[in-house]
Amino acid sequence: MEHNHERFLLQDEEHYQNTMFGALGMRMIEVTPDCVVATMPVNAATRQYFGVLHGGASVALAETVASVGTYHQIDKETQVAVGMEINANHLRSKKDGIVTATATPFHKGRTTMVWDIRITDEDNRLICISRCTVAIVPRQNGK
Repeated sequence: MEHNHERFLLQDEEHYQNTMFGALGMRMIEVTPDCVVATMPVNAATRQYFGVLHGGASVALAETVASVGTYHQIDKETQVAVGMEINANHLRSKKDGIVTATATPFHKGRTTMVWDIRITDEDNRLICISRCTVAIVPRQNGK
């Protein structure tokens, strides 16, 4: 397994920009078998109507780090990682700046992986905690 996984998500700038990953400004910082770290800005694209980080943006970031962590541990020729279940507790609001999601695995199975995700601000204050189950399913017809 290669250690520089940033290329996986950022190798094609046009493709990156045309996904939720790009639309929300997410950036991968670290990807190892036991830790995935990504950042996301708190800005107009990620704020809700009242001017604070949207819970859905936090959940999108959480599912992204869990899915990327799973993807890098499966047979990419025959399998694909897809979000199966996610929950989140939003503990603190955030008006601007950067949030960082750190995902660590609770369980690494043949057909599912379960991840603990903690989203923090620049001062390491906990913004959101999440648990995400990612299914590992057979790749169909080259997709």
